[in-house]
Amino acid sequence: MNSQDPPRAPGALPLLGHALPLLRDPLSFLTALPASGDLVQIRLGPWRAYVVCSPQLTHQLLVDDRTFDKGGPLIDRAREALGAGVATCPHDQHRRQRRLNQPAFQRARMPAYAALMTEHITAVTCSWREGQTVDVLAALEETAIRILITAMFTGSTLSEEDRTGMLHDVMDISRGVFRRMLMPSLLTKLPVLGNRRFEKAHAHLRDMAKKTIEHHRRSGSDHGDLLSILMAVHDPDTVGSGASLSDEELIDTIITYFFAGAETSASLAAWAVYLTAEHPEVKDQLHAEVDRVLNGAPATYADLPHLEVAGRIINETLRLRPPGWIFTRVTTREVQMGRYRCPAGTAVIYSQYLAHHRPDVFRDPDRFDPDRWRHDRRGSPPPGAFVPFGAGARKCIGDTFATTEATLALATIAAQWSLKPSPGMSIRSTPGGLVLRPDGLRMVMAARPRTRSTTASTSPG
Repeated sequence: MNSQDPPRAPGALPLLGHALPLLRDPLSFLTALPASGDLVQIRLGPWRAYVVCSPQLTHQLLVDDRTFDKGGPLIDRAREALGAGVATCPHDQHRRQRRLNQPAFQRARMPAYAALMTEHITAVTCSWREGQTVDVLAALEETAIRILITAMFTGSTLSEEDRTGMLHDVMDISRGVFRRMLMPSLLTKLPVLGNRRFEKAHAHLRDMAKKTIEHHRRSGSDHGDLLSILMAVHDPDTVGSGASLSDEELIDTIITYFFAGAETSASLAAWAVYLTAEHPEVKDQLHAEVDRVLNGAPATYADLPHLEVAGRIINETLRLRPPGWIFTRVTTREVQMGRYRCPAGTAVIYSQYLAHHRPDVFRDPDRFDPDRWRHDRRGSPPPGAFVPFGAGARKCIGDTFATTEATLALATIAAQWSLKPSPGMSIRSTPGGLVLRPDGLRMVMAARPRTRSTTASTSPG
């Protein structure tokens, strides 16, 4: 058993360590680390962390959530901003929170959620015009937030003005939480514009959530929305007041869902739209499929089993451009990882992007190839090699929600529109905080010939 530290990544600078390469080009920095070993030490100023670089160690970290607890710099700062919801709470709170959240994401509820998705996706795609240049990521982000607001608060008394205000709150929090993860704690207290905007949006969204919870409690009825489900669940394994979610936990949960659900789904769908447009042979396959399955209509939950090409595109997008690209855990005890022993309290980094770009697991890993997910071509990647939503007990609770929304969006857009990059468009693969975003994704709309009349007749005038 080796008690020495793991090898250090090359290129560390005095005082700064690996901060510059990680900030300048984090994706290239991460994918180069496996050349140094399966577990590699990096340094960011005085802070030291171990990066897992092999599928085996990634799997070990993800399935042993008692030893590798949610924590470390990124998660700790996310917890400060979002509260201790199911995605950010420590291990000693997670099992109970997971049991109380799980009923909201049972497969039997997906058709109703998908109907909301289809409604909102159709509204935005029918608002586009021939020749219009659209910021696809921004459009899909707004759509994803509206879907979540509707799913969460269907039975509420929120006005349209309230819902629009909440939409802007979620967008301001989403942008602000990333900045706060990357800045020293003291800087988050300064009264600068970005901090003030974040604090205002955070306070307003929590206040709106609190008022809606109070309205639901006064009415005493099931409104058929996600909030009603969360409020009604009781955990038989918990005794006393903790058997259901407290109002504070409900507020944290609502904010976590808005933050984690909206940007992840939107970025996944936007990347899929872009990558399909950039590969004509894939685009032709998708158009042939949606013409056969949808015949110009929006995609619905019932269509999903027949949208095999769209499903493979989403899967390959999750591999090539996983929305969640880097996370941190912290060891709660001394643990052996491969040949090395990690002391208790060690920050450990795992990266889906790194895992999904190993050439020994995925041939030609930088190539967009949805056919690698054909049932007749692929074997199963080894455990820990393909983990877009994590694994183990802390696998993302909303993974099916996110992939359903992205598939419906991709198929509905492809049924109605053919997209091409706007002149001079420059995509930035921006690892803003925990989500890998396709910033700058401005596409020109061209109505599909078979759906041109349908699009024109259903578009608002």
